[in-house]
Amino acid sequence: MKSDYQVFHTKSKTEERNGLVKAWIDGVQIDENTLEQAQRISQLAFIHKHVALMPDAHVGKGATIGTVIATKGAIVPAATGVDIGCGMNAVRLNLTAEDIDGSMPAKFRDEIESRIPVGFKDRTNDIATDVERKVWTDGNLAEDLQPVTDDLGLKNKQTKKGLNQLGTLGGGNHFIELCFDENNDVWIMLHSGSRGLGNIIGTQYIQRAKEDMRRHFINLPDADLAYLVEGSEHYNGYVRAVSWAQRYASANRSAMLTHVMEAVQSVMGERRVETTDHTVSCHHNYIEMENHFNQDVWVTRKGAVRARQGDRGIIPGSMGAKSYIVNGKGNPESFHSCSHGAGRAMSRTEAKRRFSRKDLEAATRGVDCPKTSAVVDEIPMAYKDIEAVMNAQKELVDIEHTLKQFVCVKG
Repeated sequence: MKSDYQVFHTKSKTEERNGLVKAWIDGVQIDENTLEQAQRISQLAFIHKHVALMPDAHVGKGATIGTVIATKGAIVPAATGVDIGCGMNAVRLNLTAEDIDGSMPAKFRDEIESRIPVGFKDRTNDIATDVERKVWTDGNLAEDLQPVTDDLGLKNKQTKKGLNQLGTLGGGNHFIELCFDENNDVWIMLHSGSRGLGNIIGTQYIQRAKEDMRRHFINLPDADLAYLVEGSEHYNGYVRAVSWAQRYASANRSAMLTHVMEAVQSVMGERRVETTDHTVSCHHNYIEMENHFNQDVWVTRKGAVRARQGDRGIIPGSMGAKSYIVNGKGNPESFHSCSHGAGRAMSRTEAKRRFSRKDLEAATRGVDCPKTSAVVDEIPMAYKDIEAVMNAQKELVDIEHTLKQFVCVKG
């Protein structure tokens, strides 16, 4: 057994079948509930080889956040969840710390927030810009949504979310940051997903999978592990819908990146702002058909990033902590994957109980970001130590750049 991962063996109480979890967690706190949940997943009959557990893992709905689940002949919709296609973009600019004076961080944040709706806001009362219209039509998102709409019986009010929420951030742990790297170069980094339509798609197919389990009298250790079997009524519809949501999530981040560039240019004035060839885009909540151990399988990364040999990925810390641009090593045991962040160390409720606004102010000193009671649940101490997480996955990735934010816009 290699020193920086452990292997947990389990045996299902309902099947004569071993479940196997391979975990890269040395030096990282992982609670027993997380391990037990990952083990339950590994006992499903259609799991391919094993479940890979990342160092940022923590309990999720049905499936553990921070897992890589390879399956043959079936998909678990709750493993992808409702924030389908959630992921990150990062780009290095032709700016350095020397170009940024002390008044600029607050101006950057104001300009970004004036261009990009955050939280529950969308563009309903702020007509979509040409950026959103172009993405919606040129990317065939509107046309390709129709079969999904027909299958799920979506109403006009629901489908309108597609255009109205393009180029919007959403809430929770979604964010937009401006960062300095180890060379004092400036980066844009942002984190968001498929917004309301992704939520609707995920929710409806999770329910359909549960109905399938009841119809066929299939009892599971967790109802949220309900699955869709290849060839079944809803399987192809789910694959089509989740593929659309993943494309939408990517388009959403691209639209926001354009608006952040506009905001930075507005503050910089005559100093022309351009992107460099250092750009990264990655999902960390999605499904993909891939070949592993000489078999074509569905890979569900629930809070994990693909890290094939040479793949660039983004592993953010937390509000006020470091983040990393990484290169994948293509470790076959992890299904060519790595963590998607630091991972929560406690629930949002517990974070609000333990910490105050003053704690947040102290933990984010030097960062222009929200410092109100409403975002105390995003305080850095509510997350695991990002450096410990990175140390635990040295077999999976190499660090290319280390980023530290100086502006953070929260959802």
